[in-house]
Amino acid sequence: MYGLLLLLHILAATIWTGGHVVLSLVVLPKVLKEQSPQQLLDFESVYEKIGMPALVVQVITGVLLAHRLLPDVSHWFDPANPVAHPIMAKLILLALTIGFAIDARLRVIPVLSPGNLIVMAWHIIPVTIFSILFVVVGVSFRTGWLY
Repeated sequence: MYGLLLLLHILAATIWTGGHVVLSLVVLPKVLKEQSPQQLLDFESVYEKIGMPALVVQVITGVLLAHRLLPDVSHWFDPANPVAHPIMAKLILLALTIGFAIDARLRVIPVLSPGNLIVMAWHIIPVTIFSILFVVVGVSFRTGWLY
């Protein structure tokens, strides 16, 4: 069961992180150069169909993997427990990701225009950084970087 959970978690992470890297490094510069919110919306509408399910899979498998590592959920938030450090880091990154996504969805995207593409970029870039940090923290479960 552990192997399947880890495989699904990693596959979902590749979709989530890879999509955000493409968005930040390929799509966003073109969108900003051409001042084309429609190109951004087009990418988002296609990517969202696999990106959001990938994020859901990551959350579910991440919780299950964390539970296997520390079955008592209260230990996930114990700063004295070094094993909890990467779990807490992942939960913080998840909260930040959700916060940026909600803000973008409710405040920025409904009025997306050439005039506020920079505001959207200030949402895309941090979420991309968070997604890369998710991977770094995930690797730390094996390497002990955060223990």
